[in-house]
Amino acid sequence: MSSVFQRAKKAGSFLGGSGTEDKKQGEEGESLTTVLETAEDRGALTILISDITELMRSRLITVFDPNETGSQEDHVAAQTNEDGEPIDPEKLGNDERNKELKKIQEKQKAELAKREKEVNEEKMVALKTSALEFFDDWRDSVILRVGEVVNSRDAAKTQSKKAKPELSSSDTEPTLEGVESNEHEDAIVETLLKLYPPVETSMRKMAKEKKILILHSVFLLLLSLKHYNAHSRTLLLYLTTSLGLSATVLSEDEKKVAQGLLTAAEKMSADEETKKRAEENSTSRRWKMGVAGVAGAALIGITGGLAAPFLAAGLGTVLGGIGLGATATAGYLGALAGSGVLVGGLFGAYGARMTSKAMEKYTRDVEDFAFVPIYKSGESETEARRLRVAIGISGWLGNEDDVVKPWKCIGPGQEAFALRFELETFKKLGNALTSLVTSAAWSYAKTEIIKRTVFAALTAGLWPLGLLKASHLIDNPWSIANQRAQKAGEVLADALINKAQGERPVTLVGYSLGAKVIYACLQQLAERKAFGLIENAVLLGAPTPSSSANWRRIRSVVTGRVVNAYSTNDYVLSFLYRSSSIQFGVAGLSPVLNVKGVENIDVGDLVKGHTLYRHATAPILKRIGFEDLDLQELEREEQKLAEQEKKEEAQREAAEGSVKKSDADDSLAKEDR
Repeated sequence: MSSVFQRAKKAGSFLGGSGTEDKKQGEEGESLTTVLETAEDRGALTILISDITELMRSRLITVFDPNETGSQEDHVAAQTNEDGEPIDPEKLGNDERNKELKKIQEKQKAELAKREKEVNEEKMVALKTSALEFFDDWRDSVILRVGEVVNSRDAAKTQSKKAKPELSSSDTEPTLEGVESNEHEDAIVETLLKLYPPVETSMRKMAKEKKILILHSVFLLLLSLKHYNAHSRTLLLYLTTSLGLSATVLSEDEKKVAQGLLTAAEKMSADEETKKRAEENSTSRRWKMGVAGVAGAALIGITGGLAAPFLAAGLGTVLGGIGLGATATAGYLGALAGSGVLVGGLFGAYGARMTSKAMEKYTRDVEDFAFVPIYKSGESETEARRLRVAIGISGWLGNEDDVVKPWKCIGPGQEAFALRFELETFKKLGNALTSLVTSAAWSYAKTEIIKRTVFAALTAGLWPLGLLKASHLIDNPWSIANQRAQKAGEVLADALINKAQGERPVTLVGYSLGAKVIYACLQQLAERKAFGLIENAVLLGAPTPSSSANWRRIRSVVTGRVVNAYSTNDYVLSFLYRSSSIQFGVAGLSPVLNVKGVENIDVGDLVKGHTLYRHATAPILKRIGFEDLDLQELEREEQKLAEQEKKEEAQREAAEGSVKKSDADDSLAKEDR
């Protein structure tokens, strides 16, 4: 969305007044009590927050509801005909479609007892209880904090108990003045409206500037809780759509606040007396990863009391352009406005926890384990800081650059990292995959197996003998890499639980065995009942089971989107998975069924072979309406995807030609004898 951000900046005033107006506002400026002038207006905000959190809670409950079976479209897409071939929903007439839906409903009814048993198992009940307890604690703290500022804690408590969210009946799409619309941005708006539908509120009719200031104020109040967890981010997305604003407003605000906090903290650290005291106490106050690895290290040893006058004074100036006065800004941020330590904790010690020697302890379990920062051109380390984190995970490597390159498509709304691990293992897998898909054996085999479906091939073991003979190229590298991916996922979960990312929400994106890492990570988070860490999880071509119990656990620890992108044309994954437990399904080959809130996206038209996921990642993210996407990188990846398809086809044809020539030479030799 870089182009959106650039145009938003040119629009000038969409996040508040001009620099001159900021100076005039001074210490006073605007606040929630000046924007929400009446008790009714202030009550409308606490009611809206209560309604949104009640809606979020009810959606969490549906994850464990055996009667909630997800999208009917997914069930239709998973249907097969008498020959085992998948049914194309778009080719069905109305009568045929209704017939299939009736079959599905009968099947769902018959399997209800199985789903009820699944959700009533002791571990699943304990997971649901823990998830709701965590959510309720978070919700109570949010409602009380907002109530504290706009009316009273008692009034907020009373209103929260009466929450009855009604989705907005308005079909008007949120717009943002000064930012031009285009196809990609419209797709994002459409997706977010579907995922985070507007809740009815009288505040939607307010002036745009007032609504932006309300959103910004609630954002600061959430930060005052000393964290910005995934639930808080989801709440803000609902608030954004409910106020009729574009998600770009929220993204820009997140960037501005991140830079404001860091800039104010840097100004504080520049004071000579502060530096002197920090140096005197550095030994006793040193962080475990070592002060030398920390950007703005002088901040880390400073006490909240010492920092308060500097940070609070600087914040109003830095963030004044959004419209709030310095007093309101510092007041809404609470303790965060007076502590460099808390600011450091929010950002994971200014990013050092993800990139310093603190990560070395994990290399004992997984070789080369590290988070590699992905900086945009001309961007400094401090400028790259964001209040949201994205981690991209590659499924194999052609070379070491493939650790980072697929994830340059992640836009500037998030602080992006690539997960590096087991370099040699994944390079060997990359070479083996390339050798397999460009071999003559695969070319001949594909001609045979394409006559069947991937599942027919899987369930019946109908693999051509020539291909089975060539399996030695891939089986061992795949098996080893698969085991290492499982371990890397468990280690990643541990790093996130230990707050390597600070107190910021995380989006995980991975393809192939990178998706396996995410799957293993989320299973581990569920096992350890670690909630509020993950905002979104996007799994592309995942070589994992698609059983509802496993994905129910995944859904419980992700507050935002869980996306399963699959391809029914991925014969390579089908072949690689042939020795696994296929009775539990394969997520990368079919929809995940019977779990509310899992988005299944068929990408078979983009991915006709597993190796294409490398360059298909950005186009798939575009298709799903991914919120943060670099459009220039997207265009490059689309070109590379087309080139890769042509290259692999040419290599297969060359291999076939070589085999045919060899066969012809052998025939001639026999005739001569």
